Amino acid sequence: MPERELSERETDAGVGADTESTTTEPTTTEPTGSDGAAGATATGLPLPVVFRIQRTVYFVVPMMLVTTLVLAGTSLPLLGWTIVLPFVAAFWIHRIRTVVTDDGITAVGTFSTRTIEWSSLAGLSFPRWGSVQAVLTDGSKVRLPAIAFTDLPVLSVASRGRIPDPYAAGRTE
Repeated sequence: MPERELSERETDAGVGADTESTTTEPTTTEPTGSDGAAGATATGLPLPVVFRIQRTVYFVVPMMLVTTLVLAGTSLPLLGWTIVLPFVAAFWIHRIRTVVTDDGITAVGTFSTRTIEWSSLAGLSFPRWGSVQAVLTDGSKVRLPAIAFTDLPVLSVASRGRIPDPYAAGRTE
């Protein structure tokens, strides 16, 4: 099933505000800048919502390819294997994501996928030098790829309020 992606204009205007709530296509969001998705107060955001890394990261792939071609050109027997690295990076950029559905959150990593039901989610953890982690009721933590603190308003709407929006308190005052 093809994914529908939100542009930054749609995100700033209110995620899903112009979309019909009857669509079943996944909605894709990408982390935004410091302004984030502070305007994401729309209700009825179509699920599933997919959080991915920004597409501009794909710019790294051709730069890596040029670099690895230069390296491989200097010594093909020793450094020829480096040509694989840009393709591995492209696979990684494409693969990692976090999907929010009515059933819970699915964290898709490089080699694993973990689904967390809403009933087993105790909260979120924001380590100083790391990615967002879902804290489970048993105390364990699961990394949520492609989620940043600025994505919390969208995550709150997508979770139907199960994850609180920390920016909401500032907007109501």
